[in-house]
Order: sequence, then C-alpha cells, then structure tokens
Amino acid sequence: MSGDYKNDGRQFIKYRPLRGDSGPTLMDTPGDEEKAMESGDQQSYLVGNGSLDRKGRLADRTKTGGWKAAPMIFGTELCERIGSLGLQRNLVTYFTKKMHLSNPVAANMVSNFTGALYLTPFLGGFIADAYLGRFWVIVVFSVIQIFGMVLLTLSASLPSLRPSPCPVKSKAPCRAAHGWQLNVLYIGIYLIAVGNGGIKPNISSIGADQFDETDAKEKKQVTHFFNWFYICVSVGSLISVTVIVYLEDNIGFGWGFGIPTGIFAAAVLMFIAGAPLYRFKVLHGSPLTSISQVVVAAIRNRRIPLPADENMLHEVSDNAVGFLVPQRIAHSNQFLLLDKAAVIAEKPEVKNHALADVDPWRLCTVTQVEEVKMMISLLPIWASTCFVWTALTQMETFSVETGGTMDRSMGPNFQFPAASLAVFELVNVLLILPLYDLFFVPFMRRFTRHPQGISTLQRIGVGILFSILAMVVAAVVEIKRMNVAKEHGLLDKPKAILPMSIFWLVPQYFLRGTTEIFTQVGQLDFFYSEAPESMRSLGTALYLSTIGVGHFLSSLLVTAVRNVTRDGDDPGWLRDNLNRSRLDKFYFLLAIMSAVNFVFYLVCAHWYKYKKVVLVAGGPTFTSPPSDREVQSRH
Repeated sequence: MSGDYKNDGRQFIKYRPLRGDSGPTLMDTPGDEEKAMESGDQQSYLVGNGSLDRKGRLADRTKTGGWKAAPMIFGTELCERIGSLGLQRNLVTYFTKKMHLSNPVAANMVSNFTGALYLTPFLGGFIADAYLGRFWVIVVFSVIQIFGMVLLTLSASLPSLRPSPCPVKSKAPCRAAHGWQLNVLYIGIYLIAVGNGGIKPNISSIGADQFDETDAKEKKQVTHFFNWFYICVSVGSLISVTVIVYLEDNIGFGWGFGIPTGIFAAAVLMFIAGAPLYRFKVLHGSPLTSISQVVVAAIRNRRIPLPADENMLHEVSDNAVGFLVPQRIAHSNQFLLLDKAAVIAEKPEVKNHALADVDPWRLCTVTQVEEVKMMISLLPIWASTCFVWTALTQMETFSVETGGTMDRSMGPNFQFPAASLAVFELVNVLLILPLYDLFFVPFMRRFTRHPQGISTLQRIGVGILFSILAMVVAAVVEIKRMNVAKEHGLLDKPKAILPMSIFWLVPQYFLRGTTEIFTQVGQLDFFYSEAPESMRSLGTALYLSTIGVGHFLSSLLVTAVRNVTRDGDDPGWLRDNLNRSRLDKFYFLLAIMSAVNFVFYLVCAHWYKYKKVVLVAGGPTFTSPPSDREVQSRH
C-alpha cells in the first residue's frame, strides 16, 4: 500500500485518492483500510481541505456541505435582507417625515449609517478568522442586531421618542428630533451596524466554505454559489422594498420596523438549525498577528541578502505539515522586501522543522509571507472599486427624495412608494443573473476557456461602465424633472407633486441592477477567492468596505459640493428645495469622476496577478484562473 499515515489524535488519515477524488479516506486503523478495500466498502469520503463537522471531526462530503447546506444559508440571507434592507432603504423618509430632519442632513445620516454597515465587517471578519469562527460570530452579532432593531422599532412606535407632528395650519417650522429621541435613534441604528458587521462578511464566506476547493467538481461550484447567493439577496431585497416599504408608508413605521425584526429573529433560528449540515474551517489564529510577524521578521532580517534560489527560503516541509494545514502558497516575485522574513539566517536545517520550532517573529514561512503579499495586492483593486458605490449611493438618498416630488399614482387608490424604486434594480438582477449563470458563463467559456466565462476582474470592470451610464441617465432625467417644474410654476413649491411620472427614474435603477450583477457579485467572488484561506472573512470584509467607503465618500462629496457651490445667500447645487437644486450637475460630476476612476481601475486590474496555491501531503496542485493578460495573449 502506498502513501503515509498521519494520526490526528482520533483516527488515521491516509492520503490516497479514491475514484478520482482528491480527498483522503478516514479509517479507524491502517488495517481497516485493507478490510474496506477487500469488501468494496468506500462509504466515508473526507474533504481534502481540512474542514470539520460540528463535532470537530474531519467532514464527510457525503453528509455535509455542498448544495445540501446551501438552502439554510440562502434562507438565512434572504430573511436577513428582508430585515436589514427593509430598515435601510426607507430611513431617509423616516428621518425627514417623522424626525423632521432636513434633506441634506438626512441624506448624510443615511450615507454614514450605510457606510458603518459596510465597515464594521472588518470587526466581524477579524473575530471570525482569529477567535470564534464564522458560525458563532454570525450567531452572537445577530443578537446584537436584533437589539438594535428593537430600539428602532420603539423609536417609531412610542410618541415620546419622536418629535411632535408638524403644525397643520401654522407656518412655523417643524420641530426636529432632539435629546433622547436622537439618542435612541442613533443607538439603535448603530447597534444594527455593529451586528450586521458580524453577519455580512461571514454568511457568504461560510456558504463558500461548504465547497471543497481540493475537489475539481466542488471547486467549480463556488462561482455558481455566489451567483445564486446574490439572487437570494435580491429576492429578500425585493420583498423589503415592496412589502416592507409599503407597510412603512401606509400603515406605519412601527409595523414597518417591527415585522422585519421578527423575520430576522426567525432567520437566526434557521441558521442555527442548519449546523449539522455545515462544514467548519479550522481557525489559524489572528491574521493581524500573522501579518505583524512577517513585517517584524522582514525588518529584523533586512540586512541579510536574499538567496539566489527561492527554494532556500523557509517553508514547512511536507513531513511537518498536518492535514489541517493542507495547502501552501507558491512564491511570487512581487514585494520582494517581504521575502526577508523567510530568509534562514543561521541554521539551514531549520528549513525542515515544524513552524512551532522557530521564533515566528524572526523567521516566517514563504506561505505566511505570500499571504501578506496577497492582502497587499488586493488593495489597489479595493481602492479603485470604492467610487462605484459613491455614485450609486445617490439612488438611496437624492433619487428617493426626488421620487417623492413626482406623480406616484398607480390607479385611484394606490401611491407607488418612492423608496420602492429599488424594485426595478432587483427585478433586473432576478431576471438577468440566472441567465448569466446558466447561459452566459457556458457560452463565454467556449471562447475564453476561462472556467467562469470571463475573469472576476473583467466582470467588475463591465459593471463600472454601467455605473457611469447610470449617472448620465440620472442627470438627463433630472434636467427633464426641473423643466417640468419650471413649466408649471412649481420651482418654489418643493412640496408640490410634479405632473411627471416617478417611473422616469426606472432606467437609472435598472442600470444600477446591471452594475450589481457584474461589479458586486464579481467583487464578492474576487475578494473571497483571492484572499488567503486563513483570512477569507477579512477578504470578504474588504469587499464590503468598498461599499462602506463609497457611502462615506458620498457624504464627504455632498458636503464639499454644498460648500464649494454656495455663494452668499445662494445655497448652491444641493438645497432643501429640490426643484431649485442642481442635481443634474451633481450627477454629471459623479459620471466624470467615475470615468476617471475607471481608467485607474484598468491600470490596477492589468497589473494584478492571481494567486497560485499548491496542495501538499500528496494532494494535487492547482492555480487560480489565468490573469486577464494571459487570457488575451492566448487569442
């Protein structure tokens, strides 16, 4: 019998593929394998990437993970989106109509809140990778979010936590929320932001973890998982911007906030119930510690010359690698200064020792160094995709506000909610994304020979182009809206309803949906796949932070535009009176800035090199998809 047995403390693992499967089989003793071979019993197949089941044993792929576990994760995310987005998309209306805040202040509050929603994932991702794992972080942070949603529901339900209604016959200004009214509101929404920070980076990651990248068949399913995951996100979002927004506008924000809270609590219970089906990744310790070790070791070894042969750099040998550390990363020729961390200074024989035998603050493995390089390599792509969400944020704030000034009637007894305009971007996603997954990917694969049809970076770039077009269309429609206001003498009547249908705003929302199909799903796949295995929650948080940073940049840009365009008594482009504002110029400015950002993105994408991973312990070698330049060179 060929192969080596490794004892993991419970059972013997033999690294020998069965039926073309790259994962090892699990036997109680070496002798049991011979008996199984003789009887033809090959019922137990273990994953090849070291994932565990809920009892801490190596996961059996026939009983855990894959598409078996996906429905629970899809259902959880669908309910989470109904809960969180049902609050988020109509907040600007709640702030202006119920809390009596001004339009620019409300827009900035929503932008800051949404920015926090997408930056707190760094906290949740770090804790998941370093200490608790994705499952328990999702559970704990979900409870925090539920508390925040309860506070927001109380804010909308109790008269003492809201300002008094505006006087009907008096011209006196409405009294804005103050004191405890604002305190409860802020505590509620930012508890939601903190709680969401543990869910967003981990729910998609734990879903992708259910597929074994050492198995060729399961590895191909990861991209399909992300596509269908986003379809579930869109279904939940569609329900939230239709049913939930309708409840908020027509029945009351107390019910509109309370029902999503109950739905989200049900989602948490659903997620916990799926635990027997999940595969769990082994924790590798704090990623920040690992990164710090590489930096410190590189500084300490800065005067030691790099060896001419990269194979002389320190790496854990095959004999020293346990099954739960099944892969190493191939050496790359970028950021060579960091290679100093893997230079063996005194004892060459240390190269064959286990990692625990050396001081990690003086000597790191090539894999550890490459993990840091990989995170650094992601930063230019991160920076060049943030502005996409700066532009698209306007459809969550100013477009909703302008929609409220337009004719929303659909029949004699129904008014289309302005916050439900997002339904058109979601319909686009639900129509196009399944076609993309089922037809476009196989079709393009014939020409590009790329397993995903087009690379993730190409996919992101296509979406950025659609975001530019969305801003141009938004500007043109805004010019039309202002002309209608002028023709009917309504420029100085900001609360009047213009004789122009709200459905003029549909094209820009449809284009936003196309942007999400390409850029957002592409980012989700790219940052998860290209991050080191031990830092994948942080990688997903990095993707989410592009949305958060985009919203914060939007808030800063709104403030800057207001200050720059203000001239004495003239408040400039962005005013409380939307009919006197110049949103068209603001949208054109965003389109120009987006075009400049697209050029920056092309440069970053051109020079990016996809990671290469080598499996050890007898496993196969595989690499990530070829770079865009490699694909182009073949044709």
